[in-house]
Amino acid sequence: MNNPFTLSFGKKPLQYISRIMQTNQIIESFNAEIPSNQIFMITGVRGSGKTVMMTNIADEIRADESWIVVELNPMRDLLQSLAAKIYGIPEMHARFLKARLDFSAFGLGVSIEDAVPVTDIESVIERMLEQIQQDGKRLLITIDEAANSENIRIFASSFQIFIRRDYPIYLLMTGLYENLYDLQNDKSLTFLYRAPKLMLEPLNYTAVRKHYMDIFGLDMETAEKMTVLTKGYPFAFQVLGYLYWENREKDIDDILPEYDQYLEEYVYGKIWSELSELDKKVLLEISVNQESRVLCIRERLQMKSELFAVYRERLKRKGVIDTREYGKIRLLLPRFAEFVKLQQI
Repeated sequence: MNNPFTLSFGKKPLQYISRIMQTNQIIESFNAEIPSNQIFMITGVRGSGKTVMMTNIADEIRADESWIVVELNPMRDLLQSLAAKIYGIPEMHARFLKARLDFSAFGLGVSIEDAVPVTDIESVIERMLEQIQQDGKRLLITIDEAANSENIRIFASSFQIFIRRDYPIYLLMTGLYENLYDLQNDKSLTFLYRAPKLMLEPLNYTAVRKHYMDIFGLDMETAEKMTVLTKGYPFAFQVLGYLYWENREKDIDDILPEYDQYLEEYVYGKIWSELSELDKKVLLEISVNQESRVLCIRERLQMKSELFAVYRERLKRKGVIDTREYGKIRLLLPRFAEFVKLQQI
């Protein structure tokens, strides 16, 4: 049997722990007769499973024949791509021809005799959405790793128009917290500010432990030790499982150096490179002195409360600290403290 764990980002692994509540929240909202939300944003730190969760939701919805699911590349012209992908669906293509809709101005099909060509891309998509609506279907668009780019801004502005006109169109996006935050706070996209943003929490410890016990035939104590080492971080769950599968003759402690190396090279190095000097100082203080109390950290760094609050919020958005306990800060990522300590050498 091949290794059931994967080190690849974005691809749904064989060993996948679903986030049942958040997944159901999105699917049930989209399937509601009168949906309360037609947009959801999934966010979290790198390796938190954003893309995998979005893919899983898209697959579940795609299994319903009343849905059309289209995946768009945020680096391309999104409106043009959306029109091309809808037109490429055989049953929709047939409907457009039957309705004598001429989209040839955008390279979609051929000109239709005595039909007036549609020459605006928004109008093209509106005509398509009318046909989708008449066919009793809904359209889900997924966009991975969205950011505050021109392509996304143009698309989002058009999407708002489609929603106002009551078309059956839905949007599911993933992105790093700071990227989605910038997008939502763009002055031209105020409607996005109200869109639900789901921050991915750590995986359920019980589910992680059970997976390790079932796959490796481990006793609860050993599986618990592995679970604690992951802190519920999805990429860490995959890495530790992958390494243990390849080194089952070794003790867990013996594979920790390789575990740390994978976390650093795949995720932590990138996160660290994007931090400011003060961000790094805060993390060093937490890691080196094993201090979690905000007051002590702030006093050691000689930072005023107002300034410290800014950096605490920045690190929270980047998904590296947990601020849920009043007056305390804890590191969210597994063995991140060990990584941070090495950065001062």
